[in-house]
Amino acid sequence: MRLACRFTVAATAWLLIAGFSLLLSTMESQAQVPAGICKDSAELTVLPSPLAPWTGAPLRVMVVTEKPLKGVFSLTAPDGRVAAKSSDRHGGSPYFWLAEIAAPAAGTWHATLALNDGPAECRTITRDIAVSAKKPAPVPVTAASFWQVRGGWNSTTETLFAAWIEKLFDAPPDQDLSWKVWHEVLHDRSRNFLFNHLGRGEDNARSGLRPDCADFVYFLRAYFAYKMGLPFGYSNCSRGTGGKPPKCYQWFDIEHPEVTRPPPPPEPDSASAAPAAPAAPAPRSLFAGAQPVEMPVPLPVTPPAPKRPATFGEYLKDVGDVVHTGAVRVAGADDNTDFYTVALTEHALRPGTVYADPYGHVLMLVHREPEVDGKPGVFLAVDAEPDGSITRKRFWRGNFLFVHDPALGSSGFKRFRPIVRDRNGPLRRLANAEIAKNPNYGDFSLDPSQMKVEDFYDRMDDVMSPDPLDPVKAMSDAIASLHEQVKTRVTSVENGRKYQEKKPGEIAMPNGPSIFQTTGAWEDYSTPARDFRLLIAIDVVRGFPDRFARRAARYAVPAGKSIESVKGELQGVLASELASRKITYTRSDGSPWTLSLKDVLDRMTDFEMAYNPNDCAELRWAARDNTEEASTCKRHAPQAQRAKMSSDYRAWFRERHWPTRT
Repeated sequence: MRLACRFTVAATAWLLIAGFSLLLSTMESQAQVPAGICKDSAELTVLPSPLAPWTGAPLRVMVVTEKPLKGVFSLTAPDGRVAAKSSDRHGGSPYFWLAEIAAPAAGTWHATLALNDGPAECRTITRDIAVSAKKPAPVPVTAASFWQVRGGWNSTTETLFAAWIEKLFDAPPDQDLSWKVWHEVLHDRSRNFLFNHLGRGEDNARSGLRPDCADFVYFLRAYFAYKMGLPFGYSNCSRGTGGKPPKCYQWFDIEHPEVTRPPPPPEPDSASAAPAAPAAPAPRSLFAGAQPVEMPVPLPVTPPAPKRPATFGEYLKDVGDVVHTGAVRVAGADDNTDFYTVALTEHALRPGTVYADPYGHVLMLVHREPEVDGKPGVFLAVDAEPDGSITRKRFWRGNFLFVHDPALGSSGFKRFRPIVRDRNGPLRRLANAEIAKNPNYGDFSLDPSQMKVEDFYDRMDDVMSPDPLDPVKAMSDAIASLHEQVKTRVTSVENGRKYQEKKPGEIAMPNGPSIFQTTGAWEDYSTPARDFRLLIAIDVVRGFPDRFARRAARYAVPAGKSIESVKGELQGVLASELASRKITYTRSDGSPWTLSLKDVLDRMTDFEMAYNPNDCAELRWAARDNTEEASTCKRHAPQAQRAKMSSDYRAWFRERHWPTRT
């Protein structure tokens, strides 16, 4: 056996067109190395960036593995000098190391991972990276397409996607992480490993796009696929109505991005069977980026000629005009969809996995923080809000809602469906049965869709925290999650207050269930959906002592203490924690006002009517009449709006029952 596994990459434009260069050689090594012989070496993936390294651009190198290997990663220059060295391993399945050289010298660089354990002859794993003295020709853009498909989705590229997502949103778990718009994340070179990866300066300009939650997950997947030369596609779907789940009718792959396909058939029980154009732009919903109608927008009498997008930015705009949360909530047993449901396991719930909220929201997992010393493990996710802002959140019942309702579709965790090409044929998506038996995947499962609500959350607790939990630490973690959610609301209400200052006119309120799903200023500055989730989050925290008693076997109950005594202790800690945790919002006159979480919980019933952006900030924080806090309030929602909120809509919040469309 060799003391080091070594591969050399020639950074030429023709080789780049042919494949993934170093990535391909790594994948080939995995197929060639016999089982049991330096297996860790064979399963290691090394990805350099840019695609064609040269002296005029920083050299970034990512080393990725599925196993929790421990070792030191180093980059050695052509003259034998160690230019970068780190034992800092990131991630949590997959695991990765990173290094960057600002001005690499021309020649052959050596990326080496020296493992702490394993057979001596297998501890040193090296890949060679060729750095050119001249700027290589970038991957050419043809007249037919700006996006060249050079490879396919498999376990290696999925692992790289997960590692890229994790790095993009990396930060300590207790750090508040948010951005005003998504391009702020992508233009942060310290986060985006693939910045200008194609060597065309493709990331230097800002697109101006403000994706909402459904657009956001599609955009992230598309961005990675574009950079890596992988196939991508998206579907034109309904939202579900009349007790039926959403359904997808058309799929557009990157090799056929123009609108050339026939209109979809009418949905069962649909009021109209008019022909439709799937890519017609439409208003944005509260959480999703597409049509508020069930079927795609009807074609005009004379449809415009199909137009292929000429740039990646134009392509994303086309995607954003079509996709919405219905595409993520399609029934799990349906093969004709962009996503497939996965088992609730640590391996399946990796960065890049999406979560379909039943009430029209989508999040993407970015990190798993393991359980340590009785402190609960946690999954972290990101989402996009209607105003375009991006926020990182933790998984818990207040953020990730789960119900069984045919009218809402299939909620829960899902992954993007793999896109493949058979024998140089057209691109297609793997069916559920194919994914289940594919050695690169194998994680398809309908089990979550058959779980009861409590069983789902219990199972997630087990995945995040396999060992018995310290009950006090577990409850403190739930309170911290609630605190995080309330702080996010501070930003939402403040955005509405600033909007009022600039445009003091009345914001129109939609009728009925449309208050949760609409367009315009109401979408951007009202908070009915977020307040609905906040009320559920409050229920979770207040009910934690009772939930502990129900699942006492799940916790590490101290010796000599009864379940009832621990429950009483938890109730005392709950009261103390709620009183000590604070938030501060800005009142109408610009002055700050501080509330405790206890204040928020005490005002819970008033939050059933605190979502209207026509009300002052004080009322949106449920300030009581004739108090000092409310004395600065100078703005109230019209009485007609307040009447509807009180008589018609309040029961939805009080009963925690999301209204469905008929």
